[in-house]
Amino acid sequence: MTVAVESSLPQAEPVATRAFASFEWMSAFRYLRARRAQGFVSVIAGFSFAGIALGVATLIVVMSVMNGFHIELMNKIVGINGHVFLQGVERPLTDFDEVVDRITKVKGVTLALPMVESAAGVSSQYQQTGGLVRGIREADIKRLPGIANNVKLGTLESFDTLGGVAIGQKMAEQLSVRVGDNVTILTARGAATPFGVAPRIKTYPVVAIFQIGVSEFDGIFVYMPFEEAQAFFNKDGEASVIEAFVDKPDKMDEYREKLDAAVQRPMIMTDWRQRNKSFFDALKIESTVMFFILTLIVLVAALNIISGLTMLVKDKGRDIAILRTMGATRGAIQRVFLITGAAIGISGTLAGFLLGLLVAKNLEPIRQGLNKMLGLNIFDPNFYLLSRLPSVIEPSDVIAVVGLSLTLSILATIFPSRRAAKLDPVEALRYE
Repeated sequence: MTVAVESSLPQAEPVATRAFASFEWMSAFRYLRARRAQGFVSVIAGFSFAGIALGVATLIVVMSVMNGFHIELMNKIVGINGHVFLQGVERPLTDFDEVVDRITKVKGVTLALPMVESAAGVSSQYQQTGGLVRGIREADIKRLPGIANNVKLGTLESFDTLGGVAIGQKMAEQLSVRVGDNVTILTARGAATPFGVAPRIKTYPVVAIFQIGVSEFDGIFVYMPFEEAQAFFNKDGEASVIEAFVDKPDKMDEYREKLDAAVQRPMIMTDWRQRNKSFFDALKIESTVMFFILTLIVLVAALNIISGLTMLVKDKGRDIAILRTMGATRGAIQRVFLITGAAIGISGTLAGFLLGLLVAKNLEPIRQGLNKMLGLNIFDPNFYLLSRLPSVIEPSDVIAVVGLSLTLSILATIFPSRRAAKLDPVEALRYE
């Protein structure tokens, strides 16, 4: 009877308190504590926390690996293949020294070198394989970024005069050869005879073995002295291609204009973007798709926050009514549940952030540890381009992941917190 009388009296709207007052924080964190009566709600909150932490950590690790792949492949592929490639047209490239001299004077060009390049068969007394033979001068190979700092066995000293070849680690393993052993190189473009072009075959000692870190390159490249390659491939007095390196490869359009003006002869010019466009485009698309797929983990965890808070609002209907009758405004009630849900999202994001950074920074040791402990071969270099699992943490990606997680977590609290604010205290207490 008393309740009916109270319901007929006009209710004055409580005076609004300061936003995010201490009692709002106290009430919010009190609701987060696990109690036997709200055990199921606490379980949902725990799953939400774990889901957000796992999603954020996974996103950071995967994006770091994708960045590592991009940077490692960029440095290794471009480091051995150059940024710009110039091939002569209309007439043979016999003036390569003059062209190289003009190119090196272009501002931003760090290295330019002529090469004789041709496919050939490479064999030893044990095995045989195909290779890409490159004739290069000793002074140039010592400055070539992908080779000079990656010689594992042997030496490049007196490369021009020793008459030997430098091969990759993987090719050396395939042919079962070491420094000092001989390899035989076969080309179909040999000497011209009255009966046609005869194949040419010659044996060379291995003077150096390098390891670039890209298994495909370590298994295909053979470096030979420049003049020897000219004679072997019938390129007397000419080069096949001129490769140039620049200090800012992401601004190739600017360099192309300058190089076009510098060569002063008809030439076909291609750059690293054209030669590797499909590869890096595929890598970028894969990175974007992985980001959106893994975002679903965070989204599912955010939906768990909605369900958990909705059940909490239903369970705390009596408490909400008492707070309202004691003077709490609708805004205060909404902020209480907003803090409750946001605390789950923020703490889960922070935990995922720390876990993701920890794993991303130690990914290669973790991989090696798992291989030893479980007897596996995770990320086998024989099937991948790289010999190690790269991981590069980009601050912009981490900020994007953390921002996305926080945004989804806060958005997930809006519906249940507004529902709590709209709860009628009279209806909530009618049957109490």
